[in-house]
Amino acid sequence: QVQLVESGGGLVQPGGSLRLSCAVSGRTFSISSMGWFRQAPGKEREFVARITWSGSVPAYADSVKGRFTISRDSIKNTAYLQMNSLKPEDTAVYYCKLVDSQSYWGQGTQVTVSS
Repeated sequence: QVQLVESGGGLVQPGGSLRLSCAVSGRTFSISSMGWFRQAPGKEREFVARITWSGSVPAYADSVKGRFTISRDSIKNTAYLQMNSLKPEDTAVYYCKLVDSQSYWGQGTQVTVSS
């Protein structure tokens, strides 16, 4: 059974940085992509970033372009989200998603940006 475990969330001041990690355990046949989504209180879950596994091609939501960077380590089966210049509106629960023959979600990690 595939499991995704996120880590790295926390409380940070505006302008600060955090790095989220998403570690994959269990058997995956062929990872197509991994991505990050977020959900703020009272809002729908939204796309943040995605990276293809074979070619490491990234894609970002307009709201995070230039501030967030997604990467992956294919040996460690781990995806990362480096978040810089954080804003209060980045506050949300961040979820990792893996796509191979089906989709899998992590349990989420809280990111709070506040002074």
